[in-house]
Amino acid sequence: MKELVILSGKGGTGKTSITGSFAALARNAVLADCDVDAADLHLLLGPNVRARHDFISGNEAIIDPSRCTQCGTCAELCRFQAISRKNGRITLDPFGCEGCGVCVEFCPEQAIAFPERHCGEWYESDTVYGPMVHAKLAPAAENSGKLVTRVRTAARAEAEKRGAELILIDGPPGIGCPVIASLSGATAVLVVTEPTVSGEHDLGRVLQLAKHFRVPAMVCVNKWDLNPETTLRIEQTTVAAGAVPVGRIPYDTIFTTAMINGRTVVDYPESKAAENIVRIWEQLCQTI
Repeated sequence: MKELVILSGKGGTGKTSITGSFAALARNAVLADCDVDAADLHLLLGPNVRARHDFISGNEAIIDPSRCTQCGTCAELCRFQAISRKNGRITLDPFGCEGCGVCVEFCPEQAIAFPERHCGEWYESDTVYGPMVHAKLAPAAENSGKLVTRVRTAARAEAEKRGAELILIDGPPGIGCPVIASLSGATAVLVVTEPTVSGEHDLGRVLQLAKHFRVPAMVCVNKWDLNPETTLRIEQTTVAAGAVPVGRIPYDTIFTTAMINGRTVVDYPESKAAENIVRIWEQLCQTI
């Protein structure tokens, strides 16, 4: 079983549209959307959810007003300023609470409960292209990296059960905890970038991350024809970083058309973008 992670460094490069196209081209694959903070692969693939699971992670402090004496010890100790005194009373902002437990430990009246926190949901679904595991992190919830790990673990179990040869992972943007959780231990990573200043900069950061975790990296440039000079520089940087350029995709409004209609780009085989995505997919299959 192999795991191909599709990352972007920055948002808006077309990563999810390309992942959806790969899903349509793949055979015997399991899909995993690890962009749990802003998942949108389901908008293209229209999954039918067959199982929902709560994501419980960490704890949150809850003040019991019947036991609180308004001494203010918790407010003094809270390093995240989640607890404050307003209108003469101690109040706790649940969105500011990081669940460290210091207030619980040092409250002289034991007036603060510390239950487990419901941080979101994850789903096991079916699509026309195969099974899919995806998730939704609750607003302002923590531990997105742990939820990504939960999604990947479930995707592996699904792949083993079905004898799938490949797991396609739609990763989150950036280089933070959820990206690390998506990338570590994978077979290979495809970085989708664009010929812009931010695209070029963030590509470098993702390639460094892949190198750190010893995951072979490949790069494709979407909308390459908007700035051919930058595209060439990106490909030269890719080679210098020990990664492999695997293709270019021209600017094509079919990306928008496909999104509006809840379809993948390769559902429009007459488009130049679809032709190039197919070529990139074929090269990826040969490489991994």
